[in-house]
Amino acid sequence: MIELPPSPASPSELVEALVDQLPAGADIVLPISNGEPVAIMDELERRAGRLDGVRVHQMHALRDRPYLHGEYRGHLEHVSWFLSHITRPAFKEGGCAFAPANFSEVPQFLLEKNPVVVLAAASPPDRHGYFSLGVSADYTAALIGRVPFVLEVNASMPRTHGANRLHRSEVLGFCEVDTPLIEVPAPQVSPADATIAELVAERIPNGATLQLGIGSIPTGVAHLLVDHRDLGVHTELLSDPVVDLVESGAVTGVRKKSYRGRIVTTFALGSKRLYDFCDGNDLVQFLPVDEVNDPRKIGEEPNFCSVNATLEVDLFGQCASETLGSTYWSGSGGQADFARGAQYSDGGQGFVVLHSTAKSGSISRIVPTLTSGAVVTTMKNTVDNVVTEFGVAALQGRTLAERATALIAVAHPDHRDELERAARERGVIR
Repeated sequence: MIELPPSPASPSELVEALVDQLPAGADIVLPISNGEPVAIMDELERRAGRLDGVRVHQMHALRDRPYLHGEYRGHLEHVSWFLSHITRPAFKEGGCAFAPANFSEVPQFLLEKNPVVVLAAASPPDRHGYFSLGVSADYTAALIGRVPFVLEVNASMPRTHGANRLHRSEVLGFCEVDTPLIEVPAPQVSPADATIAELVAERIPNGATLQLGIGSIPTGVAHLLVDHRDLGVHTELLSDPVVDLVESGAVTGVRKKSYRGRIVTTFALGSKRLYDFCDGNDLVQFLPVDEVNDPRKIGEEPNFCSVNATLEVDLFGQCASETLGSTYWSGSGGQADFARGAQYSDGGQGFVVLHSTAKSGSISRIVPTLTSGAVVTTMKNTVDNVVTEFGVAALQGRTLAERATALIAVAHPDHRDELERAARERGVIR
C-alpha cells in the first residue's frame, strides 16, 4: 500500500514519496486531455531516472513532454490509447507506444494491467468533501474504488456532476495548484463542410439524441440544429456547439429514455465558455466511458443520430478513420461504439462524413480498396450512411453492387469513371 504525506502536500513532496514506493514495471493511468495533473507530471519527470520501467497510460495528451519522445526510456515511458497532435509525431519517431482499442473497452484493458495508481487533476472539494474529476470522466472514473488515486486539485478545474466524484477518504493524497485548462478553438467550417453538414442536419428529426464527433463537419451540423426542438445529447466528447444548442432551446433532453433532461458525456474539450458552462451545472452528467460508449445503452435511445468523420471509404463501405495509409494519425476512439449504438436504436441513423477528395481534388477519398496499410475503424456491416458534399450513400441492407454504386455517386465527378471501372474489374459491379 502506497503511503503519502498528509494532504494537502506540495507536488514535490507528494511525488517524492510516490517515487520511493513505485515498484519496477508499474503501470500508471492519467485521464484524457485536461485531466492530466500537470505539476505532478512535471515532478515525476524530474525524478524519472529513479524509476524502473514505469509506464504511463493516457489518451489524447495535450501537453508535450520529454518522456513522450523517449527521453527517459527504460525509466518512464508513455503508452497512448489515442494519438493527439502531440503524441502523433512522438509515436512516429518511436518515442512512445500506441495501443488500439475502442474507447468503451479501454477501462477493461487498463484494469487487466493492474495499475498501481491513477494520477488525476480534480476540482477543489465541495462542502461535503467530494472532489470531481472535472471535465474528464473517461476511463478514469471507471477506476474509482478499484485503483488508488492521487489528485492534483486545480483551482481552475470546473466542479462537474455525474459518476466522477471521489471523497477525501478515497484519495491517497493530493496537492493544490492553479493551472489554466488548455482551450481548443472551434474548427472553421468550410463551404464543403457546410454542404455536408446540411445533408446530415436535414435528416435529423426533432427529438433525436445526438452524438457529435470531433471536427469541422460535426461542428457545422450542430450550427444547423439550433431551430430543432427537444434534442438530446449523449456523446463521448462535449464541445462548444452543444452550448449553443442548449441556449437556443434546441436541446432539452425530454424525449431521452435514460438521464431524461440531462446531457450525458465522458469528457469536455473546447473553450473557457464550455468549461464555465460545465462548472456546477447538473444538466451535464460526466459518466465513465464504459457506460457512455456502451453500444447497448446507446441503442436504448430512440432516433439516435451519430455523426463522425473518416479519412477514407472503400467501395464495400469500410471506413479507415485513424490512419493515412499505413501511418497512424489518431485512434479508434468511439466511432465504432456509436455506429453500433445507432444501428441498435429504433429509428437510429449513423453518419460517416468526409470530403470527397484530398490534395486539391487530385486524390479521391472514396477508393476501390483501402490504401495499402490502412486499418478499418468501422466495418462495412456497421456503416449506415456515408456523406460527402455530393450526397448521401445509404449502405445498410444493400448488396455489394448497390453499395458501390451509391458510393460512386457521392464521389467527386472527376473520379467516378475510374471508380466504376475499378469496381467492374473487381466484379463488384457487373
